[in-house]
Amino acid sequence: MKKFDIPNYFKSGAISKVKNFRKINDKYKNDFSPTLLDFGKIRFYISRHFGFCYGVQNAIEIAYSALNENPGKRIFMLSEMIHNPDVNQDLKEQGINFIQDSQGNPLMDWDEITSDDIVIIPAFGAPIETEKKLKEMGINPERYNTTCPFVEKVWNRSAQIGKNGYTVIIHGKHNHEETRATFSHSKSATPSLVILNLEEAEFLSKVILGEIPERMFYEQFKGKFSAGFNPEKDLQKIGVVNQTTMLAEETETIADLLRETMIKKYGGKNLTEHFADNRDTLCYATNDNQTATKALAEYNADFAIVVGGYNSSNTSHLVELLEKNLKTYFISNVREIISRDEIFHFSLKNKTRVKSENFLPDKEIVSIAITSGASCPDSEVEKVLAKILGFYGLENNLPEATPEKVNK
Repeated sequence: MKKFDIPNYFKSGAISKVKNFRKINDKYKNDFSPTLLDFGKIRFYISRHFGFCYGVQNAIEIAYSALNENPGKRIFMLSEMIHNPDVNQDLKEQGINFIQDSQGNPLMDWDEITSDDIVIIPAFGAPIETEKKLKEMGINPERYNTTCPFVEKVWNRSAQIGKNGYTVIIHGKHNHEETRATFSHSKSATPSLVILNLEEAEFLSKVILGEIPERMFYEQFKGKFSAGFNPEKDLQKIGVVNQTTMLAEETETIADLLRETMIKKYGGKNLTEHFADNRDTLCYATNDNQTATKALAEYNADFAIVVGGYNSSNTSHLVELLEKNLKTYFISNVREIISRDEIFHFSLKNKTRVKSENFLPDKEIVSIAITSGASCPDSEVEKVLAKILGFYGLENNLPEATPEKVNK
């Protein structure tokens, strides 16, 4: 695995010790059970896989290289590089300005940018139309392109099946940066459609089987299909790809449903003529993080903490997985923990930041499950551990903590 050059303030000695311990004792990544840090009064069950993934580290290395290599030049980021508030804030403080927000809304006028400026493409990638605009402005979009290699893998697979006459069904959030980029690349090669979840996949299945009229297709998926999309013609051959941060198991369920739909309509012998199997587009880091989180949820912790950006899709899915078993606090950073009696956190159900009191139970031993999203620095997780330990006068014990393998 490549070693990336990222700022030291994103790293953590304590978390590195945990990860190195598991790397040595589970080098083939077959064991998804958590790691224990036992401080007596406090026990942390830390997810087997969490924190910066390959694509995020790659993006951070490229972005900070752009800063180091271009002193005195104006540097812009197309949008948030990753969905982590502290990383994006640090980039702003280093002098990088953002051109648009996460929804694609402009934060500045494109006319303010000149060919002498540097523009960084974020890890989510960029729509073809944006790349074309940059080239017309005299800016090379490939010079500092931080697009995740696994996102590009989805694009390449979409192009491949498109050349073979398949329509691409994208499982994703249609307004998410990555999905907007994937949709742009996909629709340039073949008819394309974005679906959000299993419910929409079931609706689409009924359209394919003729159980729902075409007019309802256009109403349901307004703004989510390519120009000139014809359900009768364009749903005869399909393949499913995904926004890499979606729930992997949901993508597989959607693909299985649509596969069975094509068998029902065209028969099993003709399946390959109507359905392209694209399971190889699932991101390994997403798979590992989600599998490890499901294993973490099985341990008898008093509650769970998930650290990451509130607009982070991959982090939100970790919260969803943990909430099935544990009381879960989704926090953006350590500053959300005010005291042992007060914590601010994000409610996925209500889509708002809320406050909870007495979140640390009055027990002789408190067990806490903890993980973080793929765009969260390890240093932020260490700060959370130290903050909680500080309520018990144990923060100085963190540097000497010994990771332990645990069993159920």
